Amino acid sequence: MAKKGKADKKNKSGKKKDQLKEQVEALPLELGPAVAQAARSMRTALSHQLAAHGLYAGQDGVIQALAGEDGLTPGALAQKLGVKAPTMTRTIGRMEAQGFVERRAGAGDARLTQVHLTETGRASLAAINAAVDECNRIATKGLSGKEVRALVKLLATIDENLHA
Repeated sequence: MAKKGKADKKNKSGKKKDQLKEQVEALPLELGPAVAQAARSMRTALSHQLAAHGLYAGQDGVIQALAGEDGLTPGALAQKLGVKAPTMTRTIGRMEAQGFVERRAGAGDARLTQVHLTETGRASLAAINAAVDECNRIATKGLSGKEVRALVKLLATIDENLHA
């Protein structure tokens, strides 16, 4: 049997790339639905990861926001997370019942209600970070670090363009 040359090796590694290229080219060029579906899938996967720790969708964002700046008002939290105030009020109520947060009167103005993390809420940060890391690992399986960085950069550009 003859030895396989460089051309043969190139064809084998190139075959996988060619198949992937054909699959990508066969996809419709509808960016919005593709991004929306990927975001939905990512959020669903993260929700499953968080559920194992007693957290519901959206609660991770509240805990992370308060970890960065404890004592936000419900309105400030809603604005920071891009949700409506009534939604945030319900979320805070549920999280308070679960022991993740507590409401307190504002230090400078007792008429204001501020939301603070409890020890249970702070302890859940490690589980949230682990769930996010696992979700990212699953989502980027088969992508190189360079491809992931490029994807994140492209998505940030799209986001900037849409906010302009």
